[in-house]
Amino acid sequence: MPTVEELYRNYGILADATEQVGQHKDAYQVILDGVKGGTKEKRLAAQFIPKFFKHFPELADSAINAQLDLCEDEDVSIRRQAIKELPQFATGENLPRVADILTQLLQTDDSAEFNLVNNALLSIFKMDAKGTLGGLFSQILQGEDIVRERAIKFLSTKLKTLPDEVLTKEVEELILTESKKVLEDVTGEEFVLFMKILSGLKSLQTVSGRQQLVELVAEQADLEQTFNPSDPDCVDRLLQCTRQAVPLFSKNVHSTRFVTYFCEQVLPNLSSLTTPVEGLDIQLEVLKLLAEMSSFCGDMEKLETNLRKLFDKLLEYMPLPPEEAENGENAGNEEPKLQFSYVECLLYSFHQLGRKLPDFLTAKLNAEKLKDFKIRLQYFARGLQVYIRQLRLALQGKTGEALKTEENKIKVVALKITNNINVLIKDLFHIPPSYKSTVTLSWKPVQKVEIGQKRANEDTTSGSPPKKSSAGPKRDARQIYNPPSGKYSSNLSNFNYGN
Repeated sequence: MPTVEELYRNYGILADATEQVGQHKDAYQVILDGVKGGTKEKRLAAQFIPKFFKHFPELADSAINAQLDLCEDEDVSIRRQAIKELPQFATGENLPRVADILTQLLQTDDSAEFNLVNNALLSIFKMDAKGTLGGLFSQILQGEDIVRERAIKFLSTKLKTLPDEVLTKEVEELILTESKKVLEDVTGEEFVLFMKILSGLKSLQTVSGRQQLVELVAEQADLEQTFNPSDPDCVDRLLQCTRQAVPLFSKNVHSTRFVTYFCEQVLPNLSSLTTPVEGLDIQLEVLKLLAEMSSFCGDMEKLETNLRKLFDKLLEYMPLPPEEAENGENAGNEEPKLQFSYVECLLYSFHQLGRKLPDFLTAKLNAEKLKDFKIRLQYFARGLQVYIRQLRLALQGKTGEALKTEENKIKVVALKITNNINVLIKDLFHIPPSYKSTVTLSWKPVQKVEIGQKRANEDTTSGSPPKKSSAGPKRDARQIYNPPSGKYSSNLSNFNYGN
């Protein structure tokens, strides 16, 4: 076991040898043996071993193993020094191994060490991105859960900081290929992070790239399988995946496949949906997603069928007026409950799809059904006008801080919902029904449009999707939803909004 003096003496021999340094193998071996010494010897070894590493390829394994021992030392200062020097070992075929080691070291709980590991990984990324990715994905696929989790987070946060000359097209293709392997078994949180990683790649910013991502999400969502509304994991997976798909849709990247699946399989089972997320209005969440997607449908083979399913579901939330008794009073004990939030979503979706088949309400429905629908619309519109007047009166003159109270925030959202419904109902009252009006969904930010500029497509903020397995996640972590805002409903007879 060499002393501090012996380490310095052999360091001097190697430093003075200049071009002949490779001939002093014995001197380098003494420095390697320094890892077996005390604190001072180890600290020196951590600095000296990487300095001359490249001159002794035959001792490469011994040198890397010696440095790795120092990276796992009990003394934190020795560990930090050893980690800081690790990138010097990342040459040639050794780089993937160093990347693998550094990825494993991400599990440290020491913040200074963690930052050193991140910096070391970034530095070797700039040397050889493909080799570094090999080490990272090796641990993501086969490493312990804590290493996997931190390696994924490293990719999701650090890739975007790398320059274009590092993230070449070939490197991005490798990221996509390896990510697809990982996506065969991911948790909801992991899926969100990988969608963040992939959607940030330059090669996937194009229309074809976004389409590729949509197909990836559709595969995760299992859209080829029959929907099981009583399986919470099945419901959760579909919602989380759909929330990832929504921001990808545009006039060129269509939502048709998702909208068709929602109309065919989810809407008929809306009332029987189950969710593992406590406090989530699962029905409203589904309807919101459908509304957001309905703007981006392309040509749809089953357009009339989907419209009919939407129409039938809409009728469930637009009641007929209660029958009057002989004395003019309502025959029933109470007025029907009006679910304004649900109606906004369904009416908007119907309005969007109806544009593609404008004669649906006139040519495709018999006169009785159309007459029934008009009666429901008229009854709903009457109640709507009462609420709109009351809400406007309640908010009249309120500005700034006054509008930020919880009660007034709810009223503002309620006014958006009722105004949207009012606009859409007016369109449908036209003869023939019109589909020309545009509204901004109540939970979406209003986009300001400059004069002379066209309105940009509204992108949507997404939540989280899980793994592809109808039996539930193989990995236990689950992304939890934030309960959706903007639910609003009331009894028609209860005109006092404050109550």
